[in-house]
Amino acid sequence: MAEISASLVKALRDKTNAGMMDCKKALTETGGDIEAAVDWLRKKGLSAAAKRSGRVASEGLIGLSVEGTRGALVEVNSETDFVARNTLFREFVAGVAALARSVGGDLEALKAAEWPGSGRTVGAEVTHLAATIGENITLRRVGVVEASNGVVASYMHSAAAPGLGRIGVLMAVEADTDAAGLADLGKKLAMHVAAANPIALARDELPADALERERAVLVEQARASGKPEAVIEKMVEGRLGKFYEEVCLLEQAFVMDPQTRISALLEAAGKELGTPVRIARFLRFALGEGIEKVQEETATA
Repeated sequence: MAEISASLVKALRDKTNAGMMDCKKALTETGGDIEAAVDWLRKKGLSAAAKRSGRVASEGLIGLSVEGTRGALVEVNSETDFVARNTLFREFVAGVAALARSVGGDLEALKAAEWPGSGRTVGAEVTHLAATIGENITLRRVGVVEASNGVVASYMHSAAAPGLGRIGVLMAVEADTDAAGLADLGKKLAMHVAAANPIALARDELPADALERERAVLVEQARASGKPEAVIEKMVEGRLGKFYEEVCLLEQAFVMDPQTRISALLEAAGKELGTPVRIARFLRFALGEGIEKVQEETATA
């Protein structure tokens, strides 16, 4: 069995707020797999972790650029938050976001695109920037959102400068009406997504692995009650309803009016505008989400 390091135990504790001994036991039981250990703790009722952990584990900036009915988000990572305040770095992130609008949402295509005025590709410009700043720089991801009949609204949380920050959101809202009537709604919805962090628009768009993982946790929790399997199944379905309300945008309570669901908000907007209003797509990038920093233990002589 792999040795469970103190740094791995600390990482799990930071992720779940569980006790050190519980974290060590969870890692031992799961062979050092930190995600499996999170589930193990949740099944035992020992974890206070959110169902979707998105701890920021890297630095840099999210870049956002919108023009007309098309918008782009990019994430550019650095080793330290000091670099995020560097003018050259900020200019690069803003430039990449603007370029991504025309190149599209394919990361490799963006890296292969020409960086304006340099004779280099975007990928080569990343290398050049890293050498200039003296720190590792990574263009991690890109996403593009379009609205065929509406608006693309945007919101940047913790903005360091216009279009640059730590959480960026694009929201495509569509309806058969004047786009100006959708702009305010789109901005409010983008702000909601930044705060509520949905992982899908509706139930049928939830990733299968996320749903099955949640179901497995809920089944184990329900079985701990000692009730018959038929009762357990009903308990699980009831708790899944709560899960849907937490992670599906249309079922979430609107952060600016918790008594109103997003679906009801859209319905009300449609009545006001005289035509149905729908969310075509949304995209949310939070700096460093899904990246784990590897902390090596220092050997002592």
